[in-house]
Order: sequence, then C-alpha cells, then structure tokens
Amino acid sequence: MLSKIIFNSVVIYAVLILFMRLMGKRQLGELEPSELIVTILISEVSATPIGAPDKPLYYGIVPAATLFAMELLLSVCMARSVKFRGVLAGKPALLIAHGRIDQTQMRRNRFTPDELAEALRNQGALDLNEVEYAILETDGKLNVILSPGSRPVTAAQMNVTAEDPGYPLIVINEGRVLKENLKILGKDEKWLEKHLRSQKLSSPKDVYMMTVDMAGGVFLSPREKR
Repeated sequence: MLSKIIFNSVVIYAVLILFMRLMGKRQLGELEPSELIVTILISEVSATPIGAPDKPLYYGIVPAATLFAMELLLSVCMARSVKFRGVLAGKPALLIAHGRIDQTQMRRNRFTPDELAEALRNQGALDLNEVEYAILETDGKLNVILSPGSRPVTAAQMNVTAEDPGYPLIVINEGRVLKENLKILGKDEKWLEKHLRSQKLSSPKDVYMMTVDMAGGVFLSPREKR
C-alpha cells in the first residue's frame, strides 16, 4: 500500500509539473481568475489517487488533463478576441486618474483606502500628491504612474548620451566559475583571478555571486563565513 501511494504521488507530481510548464511562464507568474480556478481544481482532482491508492491513476490524470485542455482553449479564445477576454478576465480599472481617486471604481473593485495606500507604498509611492495614475490590472496588481514633476529625470531630458552597459552576466555562482559567460564577455580566468586579488579574495570559492556587464562593470558579493 505504501509503495502504491508513493508511486501515485510521483506520477501525479510529474504530470502536474508538465501541465504547469505547458501553461507557460505568464500563467505561472500572473494568475487570471480562470487560471486560479483551474489551478485549484487541478490540485483537488489530482489528489484523488494519492489519498485513495485503491483507485486507478486516471481518476486524477483524466480530470486534470481535461481542465488543462479547457484552460488552453480559453487562453486561445482570449488571445483572439478582445471582447471575450474582457468578459472572462475583466478590464483594468483606473483607481486614480489625473491625481484624483475614482471612488466609484474603488467601490466597484472592493478596494479600500487602506489597501490603496498599501499598494502604493509597495510601488514606492508614499505621497498621493505625486501619483498621476494608478491602474488596477486584471491580475490584481496595481501599476503606478507618477505625475510629470515627480518622475525621475532621464538622460534624454538632460541632453546627455547614456551608454548602454549591456546585460550583466553571472560569472561566479556560489563559488563556481561559469566559464561560458566569461567567454561571452571576452574575459578569461586570468582576468578573473586578477580582479579577485584586487578585492583581496584568494579564490572564486570565496565569492557568493559575481556579475560582469559588457562595459566592464562588476558586482561582487563575497561568501559569508559560517
């Protein structure tokens, strides 16, 4: 009986991992209402063969596959029809427009002033006077657009040409040197050793994380002593 439970658990786990991977990274990071419902239902129906090992595996796999197929079908329909997506997933709501709180939208979305203040703080907006727009997205996240006078000054506004340092790559990950990334950056292990010596580090094993960008900018975090 114990071996049957373990076997069913492993199979169901592998199938669910496959389903979630096929759903895509957007669904994994941002669950729409329909996606949340499907995720909850799949977790419930797939647990049947685990809790009742006397029942065959397809009691959990078939309902989970059916729900997964329905979610894929809905995703295709939402991608092809804006109206269908609006009905199923809803539309973004402007909680703040032109610096004024839309109390009708607040009530419609059951958003309290406390929740609004908390969401604004999470976005780094401490002063409501600096907020031009606050949009409640369909996944429940609040996006904030500051008023023109409160936005950070850009290089273009200052007539300054900003150099692009490129995307930083990890060259040391918990003491392990990633030689492929060094090669992409046009560096070698001799350069790495020289840089580590300049930081008074004797070995890559003394480094928790190190990144280098295309312009030569380096971020280095030494490994903490246990």
